[in-house]
Amino acid sequence: MADLHALNADQVAYWNGSAGRRWTDRQELQDVLLAPVSKSLFAHAHVAHGERVIDIGCGCGSTTIELARRVGPKGYVIGVDVSVPMLARARERALPGMPVEFVEADATVYRFRPECADLLCSRFGVMFFAEPTSSFANLRSALRPGGRLVFTCWRELQENPWMAVPLMEVYKHVPNLPVSGPEDPGPFSFARADRVRRILDQAGFSAIILEPVDLVMDLAIERGLDAALATALEIGPASRALDGQPPEVREAAAQSIRAALAPLQQGKAVPLAAAIWMVTANNP
Repeated sequence: MADLHALNADQVAYWNGSAGRRWTDRQELQDVLLAPVSKSLFAHAHVAHGERVIDIGCGCGSTTIELARRVGPKGYVIGVDVSVPMLARARERALPGMPVEFVEADATVYRFRPECADLLCSRFGVMFFAEPTSSFANLRSALRPGGRLVFTCWRELQENPWMAVPLMEVYKHVPNLPVSGPEDPGPFSFARADRVRRILDQAGFSAIILEPVDLVMDLAIERGLDAALATALEIGPASRALDGQPPEVREAAAQSIRAALAPLQQGKAVPLAAAIWMVTANNP
């Protein structure tokens, strides 16, 4: 990347390392797993034909490509991410002639064309900024007056059993992950509504609304208990807690997770609750 905010360097390294590879390898499964989130996101985005959209933290491009489909040939979508492997997958998936561009960039400092977008959109791509107020102020500079912001972020871990249940089982075998500070970047850094409102207000947004949305995530994606176990081991905080652990520890943790998930199985599904914020705001 030509420009990188120094405090975002750790996140750039993380998403270009094992995490980026895991998400890329699981792209098709992740799209199915997160389909309920995407459905809710697009219901709130109200994307219109001909609009110009920036997809923040676009990852492997699922939301970006759907946005491009919705804006049609007269619109345009830019997907922004720091992960080289995930962007490579996104570019592979985009059909020829689709009005979409993928950019490797740190959205905190990337020089967007001023007032070029009607909509800023993100599915879990905005919680990892080291200085989120600066990041959102930079993103707002790319939004036309009256333009819209819509994104999803996780509520507290304890409200998300689909992640919390596997993590608590892993903690029986490995030390707890370091406790994040209230302002530290991470998957739950936007869990507090008051913090999100403060950040967006200071970045210059108005009409800020956080709507709690409760969902059900099928860890198995209708593929049985083994698939649910693979989901728990390959993404989310349980996976992060097991990074670098020896095979025997990983196997013991896997058996604990399996035992916890087995009673929750319903046919080929293993459904657990999930909790997100649906955040909307405007550029005055």
